[in-house]
Amino acid sequence: MIAIYNTHLNDVLMLITGDNQGEKLTATREANVAKVMREDNGQVVAWNFFDASTLFPITGNGQVDLSDADVATLNGAIKAAGFEEVLVPDHAPKFVVGEIVDLVPHPDSDHLNIAQVKISEDETIQIVAGAPNARLGLKTIVALPGAMMPSGALIFASQLRGEDSFGMMASPRELALPNAPQKRGIIELAASEIPGTAFNPAKHWKK
Repeated sequence: MIAIYNTHLNDVLMLITGDNQGEKLTATREANVAKVMREDNGQVVAWNFFDASTLFPITGNGQVDLSDADVATLNGAIKAAGFEEVLVPDHAPKFVVGEIVDLVPHPDSDHLNIAQVKISEDETIQIVAGAPNARLGLKTIVALPGAMMPSGALIFASQLRGEDSFGMMASPRELALPNAPQKRGIIELAASEIPGTAFNPAKHWKK
């Protein structure tokens, strides 16, 4: 769940809960709550809360963090508007250290690889990537589904040329790090970094 608030949006808090995959959308509004769904299958992919600052204080622009209490307040607004869905808080970090533990060429591409990336002690995910410096054993930063890049791009599980991909290995430029090289290539971390550690620019980028 990605929460976005911007003063230019006339006090609207947007929650992105799913990937519309380019499909047409439809919305139903009741009171100050709008539910946004895919037309083809009815999947709820977003919520809009109008006059959001009347629900709880919101600071900052762009992506914002919601506390459990904030989510409970939003669920109250959803229920009061007559909708049945319930939001579930998600505080897991979306940018974490990952280790490439397997890497094979994509069978339908001359520049993509299929990587198995360890993102915690007991979880490995598949990511399709074209980074020229991707290699076995490399520690890097992974943007997981539900992440919002500094550019505003949203990360969801997807398929690339028929292969599942559950995130993105990020470059310093994509992470908007200072003095990032303006070339392709994922960020390279020290071998001592532990998979699953939340990304910390001050720790993980020294240039």
